[in-house]
Amino acid sequence: MDNLLGLLRIRIKRGVNLAVRDVRTSDPYVVVKMGRQKLKTSVIDKDVNPEWNEDLTLSITDPSVPVKLTVYDHDTFSKDDKMGDAEIDIRPYIEALKMGLGEIPSGTVVSKVQPGRNNCLAEESNIYLKDGKVVQDICLRLRNVECGEVEIELQWIDVPGCKGL
Repeated sequence: MDNLLGLLRIRIKRGVNLAVRDVRTSDPYVVVKMGRQKLKTSVIDKDVNPEWNEDLTLSITDPSVPVKLTVYDHDTFSKDDKMGDAEIDIRPYIEALKMGLGEIPSGTVVSKVQPGRNNCLAEESNIYLKDGKVVQDICLRLRNVECGEVEIELQWIDVPGCKGL
């Protein structure tokens, strides 16, 4: 608990145009890893455009460690197939949190992250205020696969008694 800065809630919203790994479709789920932490969503049967809307929460001790997201196709009788992966650099989000935004109206964009060769963004990512909290919407283009994107949202959770940002 000494090194804990807080918690990062990652809402896995949906997958878009994910790769087909079974006959005509896939049974996707998402695994999120950061350091030794590993979390996963439920499996959505027979859907290459799944809607998860599930929250996964990571303990953050070092914001420079990337969050790794991998999509898999669940198979009953064989090893699950990989359907692509992406990395998330949370440092721009953490920097926006440190701004001390105070009384800014909900919906105000406080920072933008551009897609580029050094990230997995499919489009510009906005960091903005939503109901008094700083959130970041991210659309990730999956790597090591022929197609597919995953939409997520980041939100910080302060933990009483921890180091904080």
